[in-house]
Amino acid sequence: MKNNIDLDYNLALEIIDDIKNDPMGAWFDLPDNFPDSELARIKETAKKINETSDYLVCIGIGGSYLGARAVYEALLPLKNGKTKLLFSGNSMSEREIKKILKEIDGKDFSLNVISKSGTTLEPALAFRIFKEELIKKYGKTEAKNRIFVTTDPESGVLREEANREGYTSFEIPLGVGGRYSVLSAVGLFPLAVAGVDVEKLLDGARECKLSQTSPEKIEDSTLVSYAFTRFYLYDEENCDVEVLASFEPSLMYFNEWWKQLFGESEGKDKQGIFPASVIYSTDLHSLGQYLQDGRRNIFETFLRFGAPSPKRENPIFVPKLNDDSDGLKYLEGKTLAEISETALSATISAHSSGGISTIEISVEDEDGSGVSEKSLGFLIFFFETACAISAILHGVDPFDQPGVEKYKKEMFRLLGK
Repeated sequence: MKNNIDLDYNLALEIIDDIKNDPMGAWFDLPDNFPDSELARIKETAKKINETSDYLVCIGIGGSYLGARAVYEALLPLKNGKTKLLFSGNSMSEREIKKILKEIDGKDFSLNVISKSGTTLEPALAFRIFKEELIKKYGKTEAKNRIFVTTDPESGVLREEANREGYTSFEIPLGVGGRYSVLSAVGLFPLAVAGVDVEKLLDGARECKLSQTSPEKIEDSTLVSYAFTRFYLYDEENCDVEVLASFEPSLMYFNEWWKQLFGESEGKDKQGIFPASVIYSTDLHSLGQYLQDGRRNIFETFLRFGAPSPKRENPIFVPKLNDDSDGLKYLEGKTLAEISETALSATISAHSSGGISTIEISVEDEDGSGVSEKSLGFLIFFFETACAISAILHGVDPFDQPGVEKYKKEMFRLLGK
């Protein structure tokens, strides 16, 4: 692919076939092949947790929690499920553990521990601590009924414990790595507990797969265009930093999921694009200066959730005043969504004129709802597939993470393991 500027759709189809046939490419078929029986069991179990728990503490790190948290936080302003999600096991911070212990004090709670092996240090520590809290509050027998495990279907410490203790468990499918696992039980189970319509999430992913990766649609694929364009910008224009930008603060954890996806997949063999992110308009008053006038080794990818739609419920209008003391009379009668959309267009224009290459990715439901289960499902599959294609263009394996293991070995050595 070196020095090839044009989009090569035949190569794209070859790479997509390689992904599907890769032993770690099973995530590609999750939107089409997620078992109906497993989906029904997820929803049934979620309903039981809703009847017994104010909180579900989700214990996991990296891909074991970022995808679920990304969707949960993005939809939180729109959802008001009975059971709230709390996330632990993603750091070794005593302060963060104490915050969650304080939050659940006097409340009913359950645990969902998510780990292929059960031995990753951060979630293993958190599981031990919260399991002890469960036993103190409910006793050993009832505590077992409040522990839900998502792990390897065949082996590992956590699978052995789940089988031995009789925990309700879900499988991380073989051939699905952590950062590609949000559309498996890893993400779908806790999201179902939180009241997210996980079927719509899968619908959005399925729509993306059909419209962006099928042979008959490939020449109109924004996904393929994005993957090849970012490789061209890196290979030919020396752009080694990509900034994901949106105007929705609730997408902060979606950005974190995206950074892990691309960082772990591409950052190998002393190459790869460094993934960064901003939330506008907040960051226009900080990093905006650098993006406008700083080094030109950056390109920006903007997420756009469609133009403001009259179908969206309860728009907020700028109120009318009798005077113009605040200088906003010219905005009276406009909605906040319209103003935000204009700011997005203005930012793209300003940064482009300043010499930054910009990419726009726009997605919206038919009902004009903007950020929703369906649009997020579409974007999850979009970025997973684009990331895998891009990594292969770089000549690296999208599905391993050898660099992560090096810090672990040094940490265990210093801890005396």
